[in-house]
Amino acid sequence: MGLDQYAYRREADEDEDGNITIAEWRKHNRLHGWMEALYRDKDGEQTGNSFNCVELELTEPDIEQLEAHVTDKVLPETEGFFFGGDSYEEYEEYHKQADLDFIKEAYEALSEGKKVYYNSWW
Repeated sequence: MGLDQYAYRREADEDEDGNITIAEWRKHNRLHGWMEALYRDKDGEQTGNSFNCVELELTEPDIEQLEAHVTDKVLPETEGFFFGGDSYEEYEEYHKQADLDFIKEAYEALSEGKKVYYNSWW
């Protein structure tokens, strides 16, 4: 068990059957903490007390903010039982390029009129 994270795109008028995965992460707890904070900032309703199995739509301003935080390496420290160690311990080696690749894919999908989402399971 552990923190599994996904980003996907789909046409604006499709349901989850139209999801196309554009990124996957494993135990990138800082990214998850950033997404949870964004969810709460958007006044998202919680399922229980945890941000787990919650679909979060990402807009262009969200992606712009994420890009700045990834570039500046200021994603928030986030702890959780299934999250593993701090994901910045080996960030340059394992997560940074995946984050930047996701950001590029997200911009492309949004420019094509698609919707972009983040989700996780732990």
